[in-house]
Amino acid sequence: MARAGITPGRLARTAAELADEIGFDRLTVSAVARRLGVKDPSLYAHIENARELKVRVALLALEELADHVASAVAGRAGKDALVACAGAYRAYAAEHPGRYAAARFDLDPQTAAASAGPRHAEMTRAILRGYDLPEPDQTDAVRFLGSVFHGYVSLELAGSFGHTPRKADASWAWALDTVDFALRNHPSREAAPGGTRP
Repeated sequence: MARAGITPGRLARTAAELADEIGFDRLTVSAVARRLGVKDPSLYAHIENARELKVRVALLALEELADHVASAVAGRAGKDALVACAGAYRAYAAEHPGRYAAARFDLDPQTAAASAGPRHAEMTRAILRGYDLPEPDQTDAVRFLGSVFHGYVSLELAGSFGHTPRKADASWAWALDTVDFALRNHPSREAAPGGTRP
């Protein structure tokens, strides 16, 4: 029987908070049980194993991050939407490093399809519609943006930009300017229906 006071939502939130504190890779059932003030077996009324615990944190993080990005890009288009989207990912990662790592957790196809993951791709594609990219270039661009955002954010979280006087914010703005320029001037735009170079 499930222990009173421990709900699936509370379990996921507690695990997510702990992941932010100690790191997603160090998250364990025992650590969450200690935070909740219960014995390990009490949690197995709610989860089957440690992987399921991490999956729940991943699903929570994907949902939160999608909501965060959606709020940031609402009413924006073009470069403004691109910058807002990127900034939302970066801000979420800085505030919730454990949850951000959880959002990259490898989910099985069925779980991934039912998660908020597809929302992220849909929002990115909505932003890219302003750049008139045909397929398959739009799919390539979705992957490209994800790589740029995640690569920069991950290096920043690891402290990789603290060894030179150039501020990370300045390099971030430079990177987004470069991405916007690349998308606006990609050769494939000339082949898109109605596509014209700016």
